[in-house]
Amino acid sequence: MHLLKMSKSRIFQICGIMVSVFMILLIIFYWDDVGTPHFYLHTAITRIQATHLPTMTNQNHDHPNSKKAIEEKMPSSKVDIIQDDLELTYVENTKGYQERGSREMEQTFNAISPSSLEEQLQGFDLGINSAKTKTALERIQNERKQTIKDICADSSFMFSGKNRNFEDIPNKELDHLIVDDRHGIIYCYVPKVACTNWKRIMILLSESLLKQGTPYRDPLEIPRDLVHNSSSHLTFNKFWKRYGKFSKHLMKIKLKKYTKFLFVRDPFVRLISAFRSKFVIQNEDFYKRFAIPMLQLYANYSKPPPSVSEAFSAGIKPTFINFIQYLLDPRTEKDMPFNEHWRQVYRLCHPCQINYDFIGKLESLDEDASYLLKLLNVEKLVQFPPSLRNRTVTSWEEDWFARIPVAWRRKLYELYKPDFVVFGYPKPTNLLFD
Repeated sequence: MHLLKMSKSRIFQICGIMVSVFMILLIIFYWDDVGTPHFYLHTAITRIQATHLPTMTNQNHDHPNSKKAIEEKMPSSKVDIIQDDLELTYVENTKGYQERGSREMEQTFNAISPSSLEEQLQGFDLGINSAKTKTALERIQNERKQTIKDICADSSFMFSGKNRNFEDIPNKELDHLIVDDRHGIIYCYVPKVACTNWKRIMILLSESLLKQGTPYRDPLEIPRDLVHNSSSHLTFNKFWKRYGKFSKHLMKIKLKKYTKFLFVRDPFVRLISAFRSKFVIQNEDFYKRFAIPMLQLYANYSKPPPSVSEAFSAGIKPTFINFIQYLLDPRTEKDMPFNEHWRQVYRLCHPCQINYDFIGKLESLDEDASYLLKLLNVEKLVQFPPSLRNRTVTSWEEDWFARIPVAWRRKLYELYKPDFVVFGYPKPTNLLFD
């Protein structure tokens, strides 16, 4: 009798193992076949209900450094307002946020998977105000993508992380890859490159936020603080918590089948933009985290004012020279990586590990944005918001770097050289030689 019980127990154990193996094989086969959206049927996707959000108050409305004041005071030829350049401070009150459960996915992967770029290019009317034809824009994209491939394959040009495999990228370094499963799109956002409005576009397409119970239809209606709230987006770094050891496998499937894009900008101009928006305009968080250490280390202020308002009232601010000193200081990255607003693009978006389908540039934002929305076949759903920006902002480089020693400029170029080379920006020789 005892042996009979043992044999039955053994049979149950064997059956259990066989069932487990079968289920694992079924899951793997199912993922590879349909691209994973059915898995979302069992996964709650958080949405933020914006119905009861508090009124967003612009604290800088009457401040001399507010966006409105600067526009009024400066000649139009000197206005350099890009969506991310002047960051107005809003009253934040998370008590108004309410979470809503997600609705189930309605389509299989094959239904939402975008066609190849070649298929999407056939026969559409570009319909944008551009002197470039569809063929010219396609050629530009091919050149940008080929430049990345050539540099990534060039063993004579090395930079950190260039040769690692996608599987080796730490999960925390994948937080800039936003996924829209409804349309099969992945966007790697780069701060200071119109990322606020591109994030708005991704929210609208994925319907990840609701206003009074319905998804947003106008990207500019989405409040700025919600746009930059991490819970508003599904990003790759969240996959591990949801899918555990299967997360990288899932990411690779989406990278293979989804359309991937990013927007870049001249690296030195991006640094100028970052400095202006975070240290020329009052920003309490950046003042405490970065400005105070800069003032202590490079400006001989042993005890800087504790708040940004007190510092600005006293005329105490880090200079652009202090900012460059901070970037070049080897101590800066010992404790943590560069902040995302001045971290190199190759470290944010991993161009040698991810084969991007579209590389846009801020210098040609309007035509690139319109062209991309056509390629994604979403131009009837959303239009990229018009931008207010000075087209000659690159010419400001010499003025901003005039007081930076040439030796420092050269070191700074070496620090950001991968971004210049990988994304096809010319070497700023006018800044690097006496």
